Amino acid sequence: MRTSSEDLPRHLAKGLGPLYVIHGEAMLLAIEAADTIRAAARAADYGEREVFIAEQHFKWAELRNSAQSLSLFAARKVIDLRIPSGKPGVEGAQALQDHCANLPPDTITLISLPKLENTALKSKWFGALEQHGLIISADEIALAALPNWIASRMQRQQQSTDKETLAFLAQRVEGNLLAALQEIQKLALLFPPGPLTFEQVSGAVMDVARYDVFKLSAAMLGGDAARFAHILDGLRAEGTATVLILWSLADDIRLLAKTARALQQGGNLDQALRDARVWGMKKPLVERAVRRFSPAFAEHALQRAAQIDRLIKGLRQGDVWDELLQLGLRCARVGMR
Repeated sequence: MRTSSEDLPRHLAKGLGPLYVIHGEAMLLAIEAADTIRAAARAADYGEREVFIAEQHFKWAELRNSAQSLSLFAARKVIDLRIPSGKPGVEGAQALQDHCANLPPDTITLISLPKLENTALKSKWFGALEQHGLIISADEIALAALPNWIASRMQRQQQSTDKETLAFLAQRVEGNLLAALQEIQKLALLFPPGPLTFEQVSGAVMDVARYDVFKLSAAMLGGDAARFAHILDGLRAEGTATVLILWSLADDIRLLAKTARALQQGGNLDQALRDARVWGMKKPLVERAVRRFSPAFAEHALQRAAQIDRLIKGLRQGDVWDELLQLGLRCARVGMR
């Protein structure tokens, strides 16, 4: 069975199950879901908790031993298993299937996973988890749905506001759920329960959107021209050094140029990304962006970046912020329909 982190309390109110699996990229929602399950377990006299982190070299026999052992101090316990990579491996996959087939009595198993790829969601080990337990998705809240999420969180503290104010608040936190929660909690401290006006909310909320150069690059690589312009405007207001912004944009354009040239010469995309030392959170962004960039366009963009560098150094005349905007917009819009 599957549910969302927001619906989890309703499921727990009906009684505790033997297995819960949390997966998703929204760290705040995942942490809250795990805390909610652990709190419900404590209230139901699950007095012991064993925590296992399945990283490299983890011995999966520990999971089996924990499931088979009885505690000397508590009749009920929680097995808290965390798999940071989301990839249990061959041994781990079998261990998870075996565990699901013989879920221990008087034990709650809580498994925490990151956002999973489709191959993992279709695997036998995840299928076993889904068959025997409750799958809780902790997905990021889309910007369009964020006002409703904020409204529900305000309702928990017996506060409310109108749609325009909710939209304003969502825009200010720019999709950052932790920042949104902090601002919502601040409203509870500043104002009594009841409806709040736009003036009250706008006066209490500071601009918590993190206008950093990495998000700026992500907007450019992702083809989001409007967000690029919005973040760049924020960086300008904060007095961010233009040389730092140019360095970040130019570095990403160089990665695209190198990868695009490798593909043009018949290379493999995965190998090209490895050769360009692209990994981590940036890899999917570059992987999508390079399909829009031709080597010729990337080289032209690098030439524009060099001209902006001369402008920053005072070797030519012009508006450096406008030049940065034009460079980013051209890169964001290239190949977009």
